[in-house]
Amino acid sequence: MATALNEEELDNEDYYSLLNVRREASSEELKAAYRRLCMLYHPDKHRDPELKSQAERLFNLVHQAYEVLSDPQTRAIYDIYGKRGLEMEGWEVVERRRTPAEIREEFERLQREREERRLQQRTNPKGTISVGIDATDLFDRYEEEYEDVSGSGFPQIEINKMHISQSIEAPLTATDTAILSGSLSTQNGNGGGSINFALRRVTSAKGWGELEFGAGDLQGPLFGLKLFRNLTPRCFVTTNCALQFSSRGIRPGLTTVLARNLDKNTVGYLQWRWGIQSAMNTSIVRDTKTSHFTVALQLGIPHSFALISYQHKFQDDDQTRVKGSLKAGFFGTVVEYGAERKISRHSVLGAAVSVGVPQGVSLKVKLNRASQTYFFPIHLTDQLLPSAVFYATVGPLVVYFALHRLVIKPYLRAQKEKELEKQRESTATDILQKKQEAEAAVRLMQESVRRIIEAEESRMGLIIVNAWYGKFVNDKSKKSEKVKVIDVTVPLQCLVKDSKLILTEASKAGLPGFYDPCVGEEKNLKVLYQFRGVLHQVMALDNEALRIPKQIDTDG
Repeated sequence: MATALNEEELDNEDYYSLLNVRREASSEELKAAYRRLCMLYHPDKHRDPELKSQAERLFNLVHQAYEVLSDPQTRAIYDIYGKRGLEMEGWEVVERRRTPAEIREEFERLQREREERRLQQRTNPKGTISVGIDATDLFDRYEEEYEDVSGSGFPQIEINKMHISQSIEAPLTATDTAILSGSLSTQNGNGGGSINFALRRVTSAKGWGELEFGAGDLQGPLFGLKLFRNLTPRCFVTTNCALQFSSRGIRPGLTTVLARNLDKNTVGYLQWRWGIQSAMNTSIVRDTKTSHFTVALQLGIPHSFALISYQHKFQDDDQTRVKGSLKAGFFGTVVEYGAERKISRHSVLGAAVSVGVPQGVSLKVKLNRASQTYFFPIHLTDQLLPSAVFYATVGPLVVYFALHRLVIKPYLRAQKEKELEKQRESTATDILQKKQEAEAAVRLMQESVRRIIEAEESRMGLIIVNAWYGKFVNDKSKKSEKVKVIDVTVPLQCLVKDSKLILTEASKAGLPGFYDPCVGEEKNLKVLYQFRGVLHQVMALDNEALRIPKQIDTDG
């Protein structure tokens, strides 16, 4: 799978990779790596004007990397923010005598201030669109009572209800947030709307409070107060008080929820609701990496019920989930089952079949696109018809797999290629410069590599026969696809010391003599080497540490 390319990775030199040292490298390790590269790139060692100019540029780059990493203050900043952090606004006010830990705290404070300024200019829109569809004519029209009805032979499918809601959050300060929301609803020709405004304040690390004001053409003005408080590290409580004003008078309401973490994956809830629909509810929710389980019991007016539901989470790239639930109460019994799957980076598609008495059979389709939700409940029949259950189950599966194969998969492939092409175009100049620097480094390494090979051959040590870096094309790939690898035999041989080659956990594109031949795509390093007269081959991931020879080679 191709890896997404971070802009900062292109703009920043990876100083650790350039020196081929660990991020935890000591000052002695840094100094040894610096001295070795200085001997390789020192301009005075090259008489040819072109090589001398190239050596000077690379020598300065190595010197800059060493200056940053050898100073505890600048290294602390670089470790947090990279090269851009050294140019970050506020660096000049940090005292040089501070410790790395103090510098981290200072820069984190500056970062929080910048983040707060950005938050004040940002909103968090959320919305829901629900369209209810009456498709009972698809199945009920075949009952006997419909046999004598004249007219069109096509079943009638109607939209009988619709609901639209939208909200935005506007951070005012680091602790205060304003929330504006509104909704419109219509059902069978009758409709209405409402608008709400809320102000939320975080009072401490343990709690927050929210005031809400609302108005609507159906229910009248609303005044509400919400409070959240952590009682202990494992227990919290929320309270919601509301006063609803209408032509019938004032309708008060109160909802209180007490929750406790039973273990790291399980939470128990106790809820008491008083008002128009009073009820008491208790539930236990267990959420793990692979499953989600809920059991609940409610006693109330007008609804009392028991609920049990289970959801299984598959550990795949599409984040597939299958779920099932059983709900029984005074209203009847409902069995629901379904699945959901990620179809793109920001979209999740789901479908569920609801079979109940006396509710009948319904199909519910839901699409989550970023912070927007589109919901389509389709009522198929008021009765328990096997044909309705069958088509509600099989129909969405057939449609999904057809769309996935014919539309979604080609679209995602095209989008991926488009993004990669944009990355290549935006980084073309930078990559060309990196390529020229790598080629210059290889030319400067030739004499050192010749001496290293002579020394290694004399003691039957480590000889890099061939080495390639980039994306390897296998037999199943398209014949027209170009090979995206570069020859890195010379750079790797130059890194051999005392019959050993050690590469740290970092992208190998930053090593001397390397560059990225396939921006945004997965890369590997393939090495064919000779040790003690025996040929060996190894393949390593781009960010994987590599040690040659391996222990098994030395034992053999």
